[in-house]
Amino acid sequence: MYNPFPGMNPYLEMPELWHQVHNRLIVAIADELTPQIVPKYRVSIEERVYTSVADILMTGIADVAVSLRQESIPGNTITAAKLTEPAKVSVPIPEEITERFLEVRSTQTGEVVTVIEILSPKNKRGKEGREAYERKRHKIFASNTSLVEIDLLRGGEPMPVLGAVDTGYRILVSRGYRRPEADLYTFGLKNVIPTFPVPLRKGEVEPVVDLQSLLNEVYAKARFDLAISYSQPVKPTLSPEEEVWAKEILERGEG
Repeated sequence: MYNPFPGMNPYLEMPELWHQVHNRLIVAIADELTPQIVPKYRVSIEERVYTSVADILMTGIADVAVSLRQESIPGNTITAAKLTEPAKVSVPIPEEITERFLEVRSTQTGEVVTVIEILSPKNKRGKEGREAYERKRHKIFASNTSLVEIDLLRGGEPMPVLGAVDTGYRILVSRGYRRPEADLYTFGLKNVIPTFPVPLRKGEVEPVVDLQSLLNEVYAKARFDLAISYSQPVKPTLSPEEEVWAKEILERGEG
C-alpha cells in the first residue's frame, strides 16, 4: 500500500498509469500550496487542449488495387478487372489531448504570478505535445511570470536548460524577476525527491512543496499498489545496476 521506493517510483511512469499520477499530483500540489498563500493568492487548475496524431509509420499502400487483363473471345476483346489482395496497414488517428497545470494568481488582480507544470510523455516525445508546450514555455520566459517545471519521466528528450546534467529527473524553478538565471534540482532513481520553493513576487516568502510526501500520499490513496505488477519489467527500462537495486528494494518491501 505504500510506495516501496525512497524517491520516484519508476513503475508510475508506465504509460497506462501516468495520466492518473499526473492528475492526482496536480490536485495534491494545489491543496498543499493553498493554505500557504491565501488570502493574497489562490491556486487555479487550468487545462491545455490540443490535437495529437499517433506516431505510426505509414506504408502508403492503397486499400484496393485494380489491374486490367485482356481476354480474347472470337470476334470480341473483353477487358476484365481483377482485384489484387490489399496489404493491411495502419493509419494515424487524431486524438484530443488535455493536459492540466497550475496557475498561482493574485486574488485582487487575477494576474498569473507563477505557472506550475508537470511534464507528460507527449511533452517530451510527441511532436504536437512538445510544440504546444514549448510555445507556452517560450511565452512564459519572455514575461515576468515564474515557472516551476517538474519532470518525473526518464523517457523522452528533456526540456532545454543551459548547463543541465541529465540525472533522470529534475525540477526547474525559474523566477520571472531573475531570468535568465534559474534553479535546477536534479535527482536520480535512488534519491529522495527534493522539496522546492514556489516563487511569488520578488521579496515575498516562498511557499515550499514537499513533492516526495505528496507522491507517497497519492500512491497510497489511489492504491497504485493494486494497479502495478512489480514482477513485470518497468518502462522505460532501467540500467542493469538500477534493475538489481530495484529488485532488492522490492524484495525487502515484500518481506
